[in-house]
Amino acid sequence: MIMADQFFIYFSELLGKAVVDVNGRPVGRLFDLSIALNNDIYPRVKGLIVRRNALAGEYTEILTTDLARVQEKIHLKVALTAIVFQKGIIDSEFALRRDLLDQQVVDVENKKVVRVNDVHLLRVDNQFHIAHVDVGLRGLVRRLGWEAGVDGLVRLLKKDAPYLAHEELVSWKNSQVLTLGSKKNVLKLDVARAKIAKIPAVALAELMGDLDVFEQLSLFRSLAFDVQLKVFTDMAPDDKAGLVELLEDHEVAQIITRIPSDEAADFLMAIPKVRVQQLMRLMESEASKRLRSLLGFRKDSAGGLMTTEFLSLNSTATAGDALAKVKASLDHAVSIMTVYVVDDKGRYVGTTTIHRFLNEDPAKPILAVCHPQKVFVHADDGMEKVAVLIEQYKYSAIPVVDDDDVLIGSITVDDVMEELIALAWGKYKDQI
Repeated sequence: MIMADQFFIYFSELLGKAVVDVNGRPVGRLFDLSIALNNDIYPRVKGLIVRRNALAGEYTEILTTDLARVQEKIHLKVALTAIVFQKGIIDSEFALRRDLLDQQVVDVENKKVVRVNDVHLLRVDNQFHIAHVDVGLRGLVRRLGWEAGVDGLVRLLKKDAPYLAHEELVSWKNSQVLTLGSKKNVLKLDVARAKIAKIPAVALAELMGDLDVFEQLSLFRSLAFDVQLKVFTDMAPDDKAGLVELLEDHEVAQIITRIPSDEAADFLMAIPKVRVQQLMRLMESEASKRLRSLLGFRKDSAGGLMTTEFLSLNSTATAGDALAKVKASLDHAVSIMTVYVVDDKGRYVGTTTIHRFLNEDPAKPILAVCHPQKVFVHADDGMEKVAVLIEQYKYSAIPVVDDDDVLIGSITVDDVMEELIALAWGKYKDQI
């Protein structure tokens, strides 16, 4: 009868095992396992990387098809005379010891970053497949060779300790690996990528904060572009700055032209002017023009807080036109809750919100469903005035106009709160 645990073996239990040929002659010791990269949910071990002389650095790779059995020693089907060694480690595409142990991976099921302490292998005949990554303390203890001693001590102190029975295993299909070879380059497992796409952008941005900048780059580049935009917006400023140092200029320019203008302007204000100029040259002319105008305002002014993406309609429009505008803008980086009304020259006329026209007669004039008060600020007004008006009128957004009353932007309550919190935190840090 085959026991269930005979189907599984830990990589740490194989590392360092003696390897012998078909005649029982020593070949060396197992140093690593190379993996066949493909879209299999549980990729197969392709070869055994064996080292025979640590000082001379002699290695060979033996395909698993030449593996006879694994017992106290690893037995091969081939003779020692047929095995060729080389100086230096075998340059495999992906290897467990080199590329997975001690690396950080994203556990896409539990939405967290974890460290790989061991690898759980599924054993079918003489073929091995990656089943899980072991991210627990027990895995690290096992790999260090301390399992017997630590287990004995724990049993002596507390025989029913959870440590003795609890294994922290993450299924390989739920692991997004952030290294490939010696490079920080994401290993794209389609199953994991599909699950990552379902993680909220805010949670992904938090995950990015747990990675080093190279791993951030790997994870970020594995995301679909629309997800990249959301994650970039939610990332901490320091994380953004580190990431864009590694991104190509054309990648950064594409992101900046697609995120809300106020977010883009805040980001551009925080990076060197030379990089800003490089990025501006790569942007579409309209996007560059908008951002240049925003960058001319103080950060704590209405102009510095505003976004230039907003919904507006001509004063001759109807409630039906407003609803159609909202529906057409659902996939865009713009607030759909507020619609501004302007005249033929773009001058601000009034504000309406979705709950005011959603159930109205589609033929009803848009001016008939506007708020009775015309509440707005000028671009050079301070943040305090914006905050007072939002609090006084309970609006979720305030329009920004220029000296000719032309509508040029919009400030949301989130924009104001973010800036106020930043200011308050800055003052608090100065006091401690």
